[in-house]
Amino acid sequence: MTIRPLVRYPDPRLALPAADVSVFDDALRILAEDLRDTMHAAPGIGITAPHVGVLLRVVVLDLGDDAKTYINPEMIWTSPEMIMHQEGSVSMPGVNDDIQRHARVRIRYRDIDGTTHEEESDGLRAVCHQHEIDQLNGMFWIQRLSRIKRERIIKRFEKLSRR
Repeated sequence: MTIRPLVRYPDPRLALPAADVSVFDDALRILAEDLRDTMHAAPGIGITAPHVGVLLRVVVLDLGDDAKTYINPEMIWTSPEMIMHQEGSVSMPGVNDDIQRHARVRIRYRDIDGTTHEEESDGLRAVCHQHEIDQLNGMFWIQRLSRIKRERIIKRFEKLSRR
């Protein structure tokens, strides 16, 4: 297991869509383990392969109940109810803001062995699924903010990065 270097905002790779995983092998297992270790070291509660420069649709979440890997996750249903939740990114540490998300979601994904599953979630887990799937689609979290809020976050991050 290795802690990999994180891709930092504004790296253009964070705006690229990730490719579907088609091979479920030892290299994928190592990537998932490295993502978990990198996420814990960051620290964070979610990470995608693009956060470490690998443009594959792999997500690892750890919400305190044990890390779980999601391969090729896709949103298949979202609730009409919305919630606000504070978000940030391992690729833009030290800054966060409130983002509006669906209160509940259902995703379809494959596990590390390639078996297909569906999972319905609410609250923080639903927010994390939406946040990380956005990242896999090339949408960095600050794109969900108004232009003014986004500019403030970027300035704050630049100031923190100079320290």
